Amino acid sequence: MKKQQRCYIYTRVPTFMQVDSLDAQKDKLHKYADYQDMIIAGEYSDEGKSGKSVEGRPHPQ
Repeated sequence: MKKQQRCYIYTRVPTFMQVDSLDAQKDKLHKYADYQDMIIAGEYSDEGKSGKSVEGRPHPQ
C-alpha cells in the first residue's frame, strides 16, 4: 500500500480588496490535493500583504 503524501496549502493576495479570491484559491488547492490523493497537513494564508514590501520579513544573518 502506497503511503499518502502530505502537503500544505498556501494562499495569498496582495490587497484586502482581493481577499474574496482566497476562498477560490483554497477550493482549487483542496480539489488538487484530493485528486492527487494527498493529505493536507496545514493551511497558511497571507491576506492583503504586499509582495513588494520587505516589512515583517526575516532578514538573513
